[in-house]
Amino acid sequence: MNTDGADESSWELDPEDESGAVIAALGRQLKMWRESAGLDRAKFGQRMGYGPNLIYKIERGTRIPRPEFLDKADEVLGAGGKIAAMKADVEKARYPKKVRDLAELEAKAVEIGAYDCGVVMGLLQTEEYARALYGMRRPAYSEDQVDRLVMARLARQNVIQAQPAPLLTVVQEETVLRRPIGGRMVLRRQLEHLLTVGSLRNVEIQVMPTAVEEHAGLAGSLQLMRLRDGTTVGHNEVQLVSRLITQPKEVQILDMRYGMIRAQALTPRESLTFIEKLLGET
Repeated sequence: MNTDGADESSWELDPEDESGAVIAALGRQLKMWRESAGLDRAKFGQRMGYGPNLIYKIERGTRIPRPEFLDKADEVLGAGGKIAAMKADVEKARYPKKVRDLAELEAKAVEIGAYDCGVVMGLLQTEEYARALYGMRRPAYSEDQVDRLVMARLARQNVIQAQPAPLLTVVQEETVLRRPIGGRMVLRRQLEHLLTVGSLRNVEIQVMPTAVEEHAGLAGSLQLMRLRDGTTVGHNEVQLVSRLITQPKEVQILDMRYGMIRAQALTPRESLTFIEKLLGET
């Protein structure tokens, strides 16, 4: 867990993420402003309301400060908006690179299709469901890491409400909708959320019943994105691997399998009725 007592002000930075250059530059600028104001880390931290260890890590570029930290630093150091102006660049670096890359593709998509056999698809998860998923990861994540990953997942969901919004089709395994991730009430609220999102005109949710005899998705989860420029790309994430699939032959195979999966699943209308039934049983 966090040793600074500052869980809510920053997140750990992945040293392999090239966005580290942005955070490192911010740290150097913050240090120069602090020294120009004649403050050591302890005095600056006292005025900011944070410990000197946190200030040290942010200045070294190993922690990502939250927007409110930058606003406060701008005020304390009398920077006249120059520190606060860095919030836009920091916001881009806030989320893990693989999440930013996927979000950028989803933002360019006119259609997103996904089959998920393990958990509720990320764009459809509630915050507490996502938090429960990350909270059970092993090796265990710190609270900072869980916060960062959950907020990144929720930020991706903005694509559903975008204008124009992409068509989102999702096939979920029945077993996923029965598994009480986070407990019974978390599952109930997740099912309720699926019913709400599934009623949107640009969203179609389908359920793959456990009892089906023919199933084209037994090789695992998949995601397809048809982009505005006419190209289609796939994405697959399993265990420690997150892979973008761009080879035409591989994309064609995924597209064929996804079409068969949708045909074998319940229709969107049947699926919402099925989810309502599950909700009543939960």
